[in-house]
Amino acid sequence: MRIAALISGGVDSAVAVHRLVEEGHDVHLFYIRIGMDGDGGDCSAEEDLEMCSLIARRYGLPLEEIDLHRQYWDNVMAYTLDEVRKGLTPNPDVMCNRMVKFGFFEQMRGHEFDLTATGHYATTVEKDGKKWLATGLDPVKDQTDFLSRITYDQLKHIIFPIGHMPKSDVREIASGLKLPNALRHDSQGICFLGKINYNDFLEQHLGSTPGDIVEVETGKILGKHRGYWFHTIGQRKGLRLGGGPWFVIDKNVDQNIVYVSRGYDTPLQFSRQITLSSMHFISGNPWDEKLQEEGIDITFKNRHMPSFLHGHIRQLPDDPDRYIIDSAEQIQGVAPGQFVTLYDKESHLCYGSGIIWKGKNA
Repeated sequence: MRIAALISGGVDSAVAVHRLVEEGHDVHLFYIRIGMDGDGGDCSAEEDLEMCSLIARRYGLPLEEIDLHRQYWDNVMAYTLDEVRKGLTPNPDVMCNRMVKFGFFEQMRGHEFDLTATGHYATTVEKDGKKWLATGLDPVKDQTDFLSRITYDQLKHIIFPIGHMPKSDVREIASGLKLPNALRHDSQGICFLGKINYNDFLEQHLGSTPGDIVEVETGKILGKHRGYWFHTIGQRKGLRLGGGPWFVIDKNVDQNIVYVSRGYDTPLQFSRQITLSSMHFISGNPWDEKLQEEGIDITFKNRHMPSFLHGHIRQLPDDPDRYIIDSAEQIQGVAPGQFVTLYDKESHLCYGSGIIWKGKNA
């Protein structure tokens, strides 16, 4: 098969390429550049490209660089800044997969190939005549949450060559093959920032405006912050308050107030119920009318983590854009704007995701 392989310069995509070559596919390598030289957000592109070139030469494969900086800015970075302005907590990596890697790239070049391959830790399953997204073998590295907003047409065109492998095996294969990036560290943080700190990025684009940090129970002003957009619900670090630990409980966007509460066990930082909006099912709604009737038991994640949370989801009959998850356990730091990824309670097929509208300790 003719396969377009998205390669980043890291070990995961390199081993994915190795497996495709081993299987005898006609592989073309593509590196997506999403930063511009000199803007501080090139994501170490030159070093990445050098690694990609070494892999291309090692296997005798063509390598093409695709510049999607403008598309990334207009769709992912603009989304991020807009959400932060609203006081919400966005996830740029989720939107990058949908809009850039499997969106604009597919429109430009990916559609010319039989399939597009990436080094994501995820798998796919054929069931009931459809293709479904499923978790990777390695629970720590599983990346289905970052893929939870892709479309069905995108999923049908994707393969994940290393999804059935633990990270340790990927490293072992790369070391055994003496690949140049075998020991290269995994990328951390948000890719478009490169080496820029996230708060520095926010200040560059949103500035800083001092506001009050207020104890939510008493209304007492405890200190000052530089702008509500530097803080997210559940945050503990960076508040610079004594006598803690202090946790961000809420924000008043209009008045630029950050509300906090003290103590690891303060009930105000936990939720048992999450209201979701903008629900997205990748391969269609597997539960149909059950969601509007009795609801259904699921597993879910409200952030990137190896373990699953257990709960019950139902759709509000009088507001079909709203879904309620009643969690079996207390959840710390439920932040509006974040994605909640939905999974089958037993097989852990990834069905899609919704956006947190609010959480409460039901």
